[in-house]
Amino acid sequence: MSSIVQVKVINRSENALPEYVTEGAAGMDLRANLNEKIILKPLERILVPTGLYIELPEGFEAQIRPRSGLAIKQGLTCLNTPGTIDSDYRGEIKIILINLSNEEQVIQHGDRIAQMVVAKYSRAVWTEAEEISETKRNTGGFGHTGK
Repeated sequence: MSSIVQVKVINRSENALPEYVTEGAAGMDLRANLNEKIILKPLERILVPTGLYIELPEGFEAQIRPRSGLAIKQGLTCLNTPGTIDSDYRGEIKIILINLSNEEQVIQHGDRIAQMVVAKYSRAVWTEAEEISETKRNTGGFGHTGK
């Protein structure tokens, strides 16, 4: 079962606040807040405003992730994925979109352009060491398991 966290939000767009569409959804869709449409050429990237400003509690982050429908249908995805919004950031949430298709793609005001997942995080404290424990996997990486 998921937990609930209160997040303060300022919405400076005409769009409704992001919401969970299904009971089991982890992410909420974010919408473009535009004065005019954007035409994104192949391999072009752009920073798309949402009009949203949030105050996350300490110990939480907001992760920005691509929408699978946009990726498969239009070739649009997010760069720097997942993007992290830290709890001390107070600026507007903006989404870095890139067009990986071979055709121009149009983004209109109100289009769902990304999803946001609010998650707890832990902070690490380094303990310097001369050696670390061995595992069955050990140094194997980059597809070494064959799965």
